[in-house]
Amino acid sequence: MPAEPAVAAPDLDRLVAEAEALIDRAVRAHSPAALACSFGAEDMVLLDMVARAKSPVAVFTLDTGRLPQETYDLMQTARARFRGVAIETYFPNAASVESYVRENGVNGFYDSVNLRERCCAVRKIEPLKRVLAGKKSWITGLRREQSATRSAIAPIEWDAANGLQKVSPLAEWSDADVWAYVKRFDVPTNALHRKGYPSIGCAPCTRAVEPHEDPRAGRWWWENADTRECGLHPRAKAGA
Repeated sequence: MPAEPAVAAPDLDRLVAEAEALIDRAVRAHSPAALACSFGAEDMVLLDMVARAKSPVAVFTLDTGRLPQETYDLMQTARARFRGVAIETYFPNAASVESYVRENGVNGFYDSVNLRERCCAVRKIEPLKRVLAGKKSWITGLRREQSATRSAIAPIEWDAANGLQKVSPLAEWSDADVWAYVKRFDVPTNALHRKGYPSIGCAPCTRAVEPHEDPRAGRWWWENADTRECGLHPRAKAGA
């Protein structure tokens, strides 16, 4: 299943200019700023924007210890491509992972939503809080089109859970817009996108999707669609 839509993106120039301006605004008004990069297509677009602008944004990724090999491969490619950008890797607390596995098994997250959320809390949320400590804004690749749980996100909004501004420069972008940018700027992307994975997380919690399915249907597919978030992006009500 190809990842790239055949549809062109006629407003790409405007969207790029607006996204770049929003990143610049975050840097000027809410520094220190950090870019969360999970190496999905959206995050690679943002990484490219930050690199081209030589923006003073701290770029980080969360290595949960359960990522697909294709994601690790892209990490290496990105480090070679964007040599001027330091991509810091953060890992979960080893003792917390050991405790979770000891109590629930290595794949206990399949047993209930609660156990899956606890796994995400250990492998993602706790490391994220360490990264964001002392930051005033973080930049994400969230898009409204991605899922029902993200349909109301604002380009910039207050993240009460982490006590800083959350900036989503691609909020109004379509899938076609993302891939038009990738093509124009020759941005490297995860090989799994070309195998039917529009959204990529941990290997045991991600599958390919069918053409008619929601882009995030492959994330925690055994759960109800309303619960398919890891907790990194709780729904926010207030914009800024």
